[in-house]
Amino acid sequence: MIYNPIAPKKGNWTVTQNMINAIFFYRIERWCFLHNLKFISKVIQLWIFLFYNSNVSGNVAIGEKTYFLHGGMSCFIHEDTVIGRNCRIGMHAMIVGQGPYKNVAKIGNNVWIGPNVTIQGPVIIEDGVVIAPGSVVNKSVPKNAIVAGVPAKIIGFTTELEYDLMKNECYKEGHLPYLVDKRKK
Repeated sequence: MIYNPIAPKKGNWTVTQNMINAIFFYRIERWCFLHNLKFISKVIQLWIFLFYNSNVSGNVAIGEKTYFLHGGMSCFIHEDTVIGRNCRIGMHAMIVGQGPYKNVAKIGNNVWIGPNVTIQGPVIIEDGVVIAPGSVVNKSVPKNAIVAGVPAKIIGFTTELEYDLMKNECYKEGHLPYLVDKRKK
């Protein structure tokens, strides 16, 4: 299994809701792929698809300490995608290509990709980026940006935050305020 200091723990190993993270099986698949054991790699890719409803090929390069949130359920990562170290990939994340381009996404280190995010085309996501849930990223994103929306737009920078998102800190009590009705009457 994969060591992850901030995930729910059973010993010191990554366990999400009593389920092994799909990244564990991806690492075995990747090793088989790199050692020219293509058939075994494809069998493990099928296992990931059947049990996690995710498609992660051995061609995908995922850096160390990167893992899927919620076990890696329903993720699709295009072949030849490069993902850096220490990233978090949310549930239902889609990293897809875009015609007529041959290249696919390159994602830097310490990137947080929220649930239901689509990253489309040959974009470059630089280090320290946060992509809000439900966003569609179809342009490259500069270092430490926080992006949200369809299509994604920069709404801030992680350097302006009071806390580190990657530490997954939970120290504030209470709930967020209610939405305010700003419609014109």
